[in-house]
Amino acid sequence: MYVGRFLVVSPQVGAYRVSSRSFPNRQATERDGTVTVGPTPNAPETDNPYIAYNCLWLTDRGAVIGNGSHVDPIAEKLALGYPARDAVAEPLLALDFEKDDYDTPRVAGVVGVTDDPTVADEPGAVVGTVRRDALLVEAVEEPTLVATYERDAPERFDLEATDAAGAARELYDHEFEHRVCAAGVALADDGFETAVVNGE
Repeated sequence: MYVGRFLVVSPQVGAYRVSSRSFPNRQATERDGTVTVGPTPNAPETDNPYIAYNCLWLTDRGAVIGNGSHVDPIAEKLALGYPARDAVAEPLLALDFEKDDYDTPRVAGVVGVTDDPTVADEPGAVVGTVRRDALLVEAVEEPTLVATYERDAPERFDLEATDAAGAARELYDHEFEHRVCAAGVALADDGFETAVVNGE
């Protein structure tokens, strides 16, 4: 089954995978506090605005993951103190679904956040998507998947990994078709750890 780009978030760990039939020549690159998806050195030139973006951004209030340029404003709003659901919902609503040939939904999630100061030691997670027909944003307590196609509403997912490297590998190896690269994130003792898996 081809579900396109997808992510899984939970309060402690999350991951994102690029799956693509049209633009497989991409890789995930870790940078200071972010993971960027972009073309490989041998990728054909394209003017498609949706193939390069930050797919993971660490803030002091949570780790944001997603499939496009909306990751940046979500992270900025989260860092400014917006409630996590608002930080996800506002950029998704403002940017809307991708204006490509498929009206591709935008998907996003936040790992390790809490908006309730009385439970600061208990992280939470938020997942969201904006499609042509809906904006869905919800807090989740167990691993939850949302994808751009076929699985375009949040649903429970059996994520076994407990660390960033394991989460990235688990999503990369998942049976969904046309894998390209993946990124993982997990809460650690001193903040967050990240990891990437790139195809051969």
